Amino acid sequence: MATMVHARQVTLSIDAGAALRQILGIMTDQLMVGEAGWGWDLDRVLELDARLETAWDVESWRTTSGDDAVVELGIDDAALLLDGMAFTEVASADLPWVEMVRWTSDFVTAELRQHWSDDEWGDYQRSIGRRLPY
Repeated sequence: MATMVHARQVTLSIDAGAALRQILGIMTDQLMVGEAGWGWDLDRVLELDARLETAWDVESWRTTSGDDAVVELGIDDAALLLDGMAFTEVASADLPWVEMVRWTSDFVTAELRQHWSDDEWGDYQRSIGRRLPY
């Protein structure tokens, strides 16, 4: 497992976990077809997906029902997911459901960002040398 920056214990519903895994799946698809322009690392994407997957049992995933789970996430994990959401939003710009994608992006962004202070987000952005899309 990669070293996490500012790790937090984050409680997620299975619906939230499924949404995050969907974003990671889209990112994986892009990496598999050779589109690495967003700077994502396939191993990190897969490791984060595995961490989310193991937070619930197979039956919970099959029925998308189950108790909330606590998942350890770093600010770098949240930033990776925000990048994936930004990509998804750009890729959906001309599709009829783009407003739903934008609403979901705004909601998930608020849910992820709340676990770290503005100072931590600012420090993280300076450490990676770029501004995050959200």
